[in-house]
Amino acid sequence: MTNNVVQLHKDVPPAPAEDARDTLTETIIDVVANAEPRPVDPPEQAPPAGSWVAEKQAYLAEAPPVVPTFLRNAAEFVDAARWTVSYYAHVTGFHALRAPVYLARLLVRAPRGTGRLLVRWGKWVADTEARPVEAKAAASADIEAWLALSREHSRRVRPRRIASTAVATATAITATISAVLVPGWTLTAALGAAALAGLNGKKGDKPLVTRYVATNVLRKLDSTEVFEALAAIGVEGKKGRRGVEFAAEVMRDGPGWRAEVDLPPGIEATAVLEKRAALAAAMRRPISTVWPEADRTAHPGRLVLWVAQRDPAKAGRKLWPLMKDGQADVYEPLPYGFDPRGNLVEITLMYSNLLVGGIPGSGKTSCALAIVLGVALDPTAELWIYELKGSGDLDSVKPICHRYVSGDEDEDLEAALAGMRSGIAEYQRRAKFIKSLPASEVPEGRKVTRELAEKYPEQDLGPRVIVVDEVQELFTHADYKDEAAALATRLIKKGRAYGIILILLTQNPDAPSLPSSVSSSVGTRLCLAVMDWRANNNVLGTGAYDRGLRATDISIDEQGTGILARGREGTTVRAAFIKQTEAEDIAKRALALRTAAGTLSGQSIGAAVEELDVETVVDHVRAIWPDGVEAVHSHRLVEALARFRPDLYKPWTEMDAAGASTALSAALKPFKVSTRQLTIRECCGGAKGLRWADIPAPEEGE
Repeated sequence: MTNNVVQLHKDVPPAPAEDARDTLTETIIDVVANAEPRPVDPPEQAPPAGSWVAEKQAYLAEAPPVVPTFLRNAAEFVDAARWTVSYYAHVTGFHALRAPVYLARLLVRAPRGTGRLLVRWGKWVADTEARPVEAKAAASADIEAWLALSREHSRRVRPRRIASTAVATATAITATISAVLVPGWTLTAALGAAALAGLNGKKGDKPLVTRYVATNVLRKLDSTEVFEALAAIGVEGKKGRRGVEFAAEVMRDGPGWRAEVDLPPGIEATAVLEKRAALAAAMRRPISTVWPEADRTAHPGRLVLWVAQRDPAKAGRKLWPLMKDGQADVYEPLPYGFDPRGNLVEITLMYSNLLVGGIPGSGKTSCALAIVLGVALDPTAELWIYELKGSGDLDSVKPICHRYVSGDEDEDLEAALAGMRSGIAEYQRRAKFIKSLPASEVPEGRKVTRELAEKYPEQDLGPRVIVVDEVQELFTHADYKDEAAALATRLIKKGRAYGIILILLTQNPDAPSLPSSVSSSVGTRLCLAVMDWRANNNVLGTGAYDRGLRATDISIDEQGTGILARGREGTTVRAAFIKQTEAEDIAKRALALRTAAGTLSGQSIGAAVEELDVETVVDHVRAIWPDGVEAVHSHRLVEALARFRPDLYKPWTEMDAAGASTALSAALKPFKVSTRQLTIRECCGGAKGLRWADIPAPEEGE
C-alpha cells in the first residue's frame, strides 16, 4: 500500500490575478508518496546496552545514599542512639540483678559438670580413641599393625599420665596451702572453679541465663512476605501482565518498616485497604500492626504498607506533649495524639469545627480530654462545656470554664440550646464589628485573628469553644431536635470565621442521632470504632468508606483510636491517654495561667452567665420553613414553631386555629411581615398564611 502524506502550506501569496482572488490566501497541497510515518513520542536517547555509561546509569538508578539516612536526620540519629543506650543499659541491669541466681544454678550443676570433665580427662589420658583401631588389628591377626599401634599408644599415653599426675599433685598441694594461708581467696577460687565446671553441666532444655521473649516484637518485613500476602488476598498480576512491583526498597520507618508498592495496572490501593484484616491474616501479624495507605500524590495504584515492629496495642503509652508544662494556642494546631508510627498528630480547631463519633467504649472520653485540655491551656480561649451524660468525665476543667453543665435532664438540654443561641448572638456581634473595620486591618479576610483580639481587647474577640458531649441527646429529643439541628448547623456554617468553635461528640453516630445538615457541614471529623459503613460515612462524610477511610476496621479494644479527617484525606490516630488525676493537674496549670492573664470569667469567678438570644420569630420561621414551598398556612407554621421552640410557642398550640394564626400575625407585625388570606389546595383550602417572598432576607453577618 502506498502511503501519502498531505502537507498544508498556508499564507503563501498567490500570483497576481485580475479578479478579486488576488486578495485571498491560497492553500497549496503537496502529496509526498511513500513517506515514512512520524513517531508520536520522541525516541529516548539511551546509551548502548552493555557500555560503560549504561552500567554507571544502572548503578546510579539504584545507588544507596552517600550519607546514611540516620546520619542525615539528626532527630532520627538522636532517637536511635537514645534507644540503643537504653536497651543495653536495661540488659546490663537485668542480668546484673540476676547474677546470684545464675551463680547458684552453676553451683548446682557443678557436680554433673565435674563428672563430665573427669570422664573426658580419663578418656584423653587413656587414649580411648585408638582402642577401636587396635581391636580391629588384633581381630584380623595383623601382628605388625597391632605392634605398631601399641607402640604409638604407649608413646602418647605415658606423657599424659605423667602430666596428669604432676598437675593433680601440684593442684592438691597448692589448694591445701592456700586453704591455710588465704582461706578467702581459696573459697573464691573454688567457687569460680565450680562455676566453670557448672558450665559443662548444663541441660539443653534448661538455659542458664533467664531470657525475655517479647511476644509483641515482630519479625522484620521483607519483600517476599509482601508479595505472598498480596497474592493471598487476590492482588497479583494476571497472566501475561505486569504484577506487583516495588517503588522503593523496604526500609525502616520509625518503629516499623515501610514498603511502597505499585499494584498491578487497573488495581487501586483501596482494594487492599478494604481487605486490611485479610492482609494481616495473610501476614500472620496482629491487625493493629498492619497499616496500608494509598499514596494519591503518586497515583491511585500506589500502596504504602507500614508494619509496626512492636504491637502498638501492647506498647507503653506516649505522654501528651503538654502533660508536664507548656501553653497552647487555639489559633495554631493543638497536640492531640499519635499515629501508628508514634509521630505526634495535631488537630486544628480555629476556623473549623469538630465532630467526634464512635460506639460506646471506643474511647470518646480520652479524645474529649485531649481536646478540651488543649483549649484550657490557652488562657485567651473561653470554654463552654455541656456534658449531657452526667458522668462528670470533664469535671477536671470545670474550675476554668465560663459555663459548665453536666447532666441529662431537660433543664441540662435546654442549657445546651441556650449556649448555642448565645454563640449565634456572639458571632453576630463580632461580625458587625469586623465589618466596620477597614480592609487594611483585615488583610487575610474578614475574620477574627489573634492580632485583632490583642489590638481590641475591649471587644472580647478571643476564641469561644462550645463543647457538647453526648449531643445525640439533643438531636433525638422530641421537643428540642429541630432547634438543636438548626442552631448547630448555623453555628458551624457562620460562626467559625469569628472564632466561635463548636465541638460535638456522640456515641451513637447513626442518621437519627446525627442530622445530615450537621454532619455534612463540619470541617474536621474524628471517627472512632463504629459497626458499619453507614455510621462511618455519617461521621467522616459521604464516600469516606469507599476512599479507604474505614473506622470499621478499628477494634473496640483500641480505645481512643480513630480516623482523623479534614476534607477527603484522613489519618489513623490514637488520642493521648490522660488519666483523670493527670487531667486535674493540667487543669490547675490552666487555672494558674488564666489567673495570671486575668481571663477567668463566668462561672469560674462565680458570676451568673448571661446566655444571649438575639433570634426573633422571623429567624425561627426561616428555620422551620419547608424547602421549596412558596406559601404555608399560619396554623401549620405555629405547629412547626411549637416543635422548634416549645418554650416560646407551645402555648399557641393550646388555642384554636384562628387564635394561633392571630398570635403569629401579632408576633410578626413589629418586623413588618403581614399574614394574608391564602388558598392552598394541597393543604386545607383557604386560611390565613404567609408567603416565603414576604419574609425579609437575613442581614449580612447572620
